[in-house]
This record gives sequence, C-alpha cells and structure tokens, in this order.
Amino acid sequence: MSIDYDITTRVAAVQSEPVWFDGDATVEKACRIIDEAAANGAKVIGFPEVYVSGYPWWLWINSPWQAGRFTRPYYASSMELGDARMRQIMDAARRNGIFVVMGYSELAGGTLYISQVFIDGSGEIVANRRKLKPTHVERTLFGEGDGSDLFVADTAVGRIGGLNCWEHYQALTIFTMTALHEQIHVASWPSNDIFQPAYNQTIDADRNMTSVYAALTQSFVICSTQVIGPSAQVAWELDEGEKEKLPVGGGWAGVYGPDGDELTRAARLAPDAEGILYADIDLNDIVGVKSHLDPVGHYSRPDVFNLHINTKGNSLVRYSGDGSRRTPVTGDGAITLGVAGAQGEVALGGTVVHADDHATEAGSRGAEA
Repeated sequence: MSIDYDITTRVAAVQSEPVWFDGDATVEKACRIIDEAAANGAKVIGFPEVYVSGYPWWLWINSPWQAGRFTRPYYASSMELGDARMRQIMDAARRNGIFVVMGYSELAGGTLYISQVFIDGSGEIVANRRKLKPTHVERTLFGEGDGSDLFVADTAVGRIGGLNCWEHYQALTIFTMTALHEQIHVASWPSNDIFQPAYNQTIDADRNMTSVYAALTQSFVICSTQVIGPSAQVAWELDEGEKEKLPVGGGWAGVYGPDGDELTRAARLAPDAEGILYADIDLNDIVGVKSHLDPVGHYSRPDVFNLHINTKGNSLVRYSGDGSRRTPVTGDGAITLGVAGAQGEVALGGTVVHADDHATEAGSRGAEA
C-alpha cells in the first residue's frame, strides 16, 4: 500500500445555520460558503450533519405524533443523490477546485438517510455514505447504512473519510477508519448544548470526543457544526418552554491535529455565530505521531485482536444474474448509482478504499432495486 504524506493543504470547517425546511435556499447558502472558503485558499471543506436542510431537533422534544407535522416539509427539503440541488454544489466545487464533503438528508425512494456526499475539485461525486445507525429518536425519521459506508476516498489532497455525530463514539467504527489509514476526516455534527439530559450531549463532551477521535486515528479532523438561531425556533413552532430546551447557539466548529490538539482553538467562534475556521495542515505531521503510536501497525497485536467487517452493501431485492448493489458501466470503470425512475443515474468516477483494503472504482453504493 502506497500512502502519500508529502502533502500540505488548507482545510475549512463550517459553523452555520441552514435555512430550515428550504433545500433550495440552504444549497444556495452552502455554495456561497464554498466560494468564500476557496477564496481564502481552502482545498478541502466539510459541512455539518444533514446541513441540507437542517438537523431535526424537534424529534427530541415532541412525541412522534407531534413531530409528524414536519415530516412532509423535511422530505421536500432533502436531496437525492445527483439531483438538481446537488448539481449546484458540484458546480461550486468545480469552479473553485475544492473538495467538498456535504452533510445532507438523502432521499432514496421513500426513505431518508443521514448522508455525506464526497465531491472532488473537478465537481465529480467520488462517493456517498450513510450513517450506519441513526441515534435514538433519529430512527423515527431516518434509515440506516451498511458496511459499504465505511471507506476513505483516495484523493490528490489525501485520504479523506467522514462520519456523522455519534458515530464518533463507536469504538469499532473508529478502529475501522484507523485501519483505512485515514488522513483527513470530516466530522459532521449538528449543534449542541441543547436540553442536556446527559453530559455527552454537551459541547464540552463532544469537542473532547472529536479530539480523541483525531488522536486515536492519527488524522486531521475537520469538525463542522450547525447553529440554532431564532429562525429555527420559529420554524419549529417552539413554545417558551421548548425554547429553553433548544436555545439559540450550539455551534462549536474546529480543526484538530493528528495528536488531538485543537488547531483552531484561538479562533473559536461564539456558539451563536456563523463562520468558517481554517487550518494549514501538513500530512507529514501524521508520520510523527504514528512513529510513536500506530494502533494498526507497530503498536498493534493482531495475534490477540482482530476485527471482521462486512463491507458488502445490503439490498432487500436482488435480481438473478447480479447479486451486487454495484453495477459497473462500460468504459472508464465507473459505477452507476441510482434508483431507475427516481433519481436517474449518477456516475461516480473516484477511487475509494473500503475496510478490506481493496481499492474499488467509484463509490460506496451501487444500484438498488
């Protein structure tokens, strides 16, 4: 395996409030952020969890019956892989020559997923992943991913991976990403410091967890977060008591080094502020850390511990003659994704590396019946 560490680049972490229940306006805002980051020299930018079109905090303070009034507008503000909204983001990546990892609510057929799409500087979709297991009440709105969603994208600016929110608490997932030799990680989070039923739902706890993730994987971490503003409280139709549970603020974006240090500590934004945080990184710094601590190399015991990972995509329907969710197309070896008649065909042209250490052309998820 050849891994290039001789790379320096500038990365950008986003702290921003989406336009609630408005996918078009949120995508337009995202494109302005991409333009701004690129103008400031960034080559990689990460966005928060389900930035398009907002984290559904109302699920946490309402019964499923009460929360149901937001289901249709939330579906309508979501994106399909490769749809017109996503093509605007792809265009923004292309015109700026920047690698974008966008958190979004993915609509596939009749189900939503908490997803991250990876778009390279030429505007092409390299890969798409779904949160393996939605957290707690998220499961009343979102479906789950599978083992094909654990990968890194091998790019000109490094090996880039991503996870959403509390996936960063999953020990086996962390070890999998470490084994993939991830170099730049996009940690997509919602806002935080909400009603805080426990310490692990505070900014302090999740900031610490993000730092630990960086140290455990020896990767640079772009931590991007949402913000709750007064417009959110209006959109969610909160009463005064509910506003206390979902207060204005909650942002805590930053960039972390492979030793766990917060590189942007001095530039932290206020919890209710929107903005972009930048860090200039040298992937050779990873080598310095790994020379002391490489849990999938010299500091491992494979004779004692080993991890089995099923990277095959799951499908409820398989047609005879093709048992795979990945459908190759002739020519450049790209992969065609999409549900026929729903979102069309999306050709992915990048290279991703899954947990079996096998480089596969283009993408994490193939055609679904």
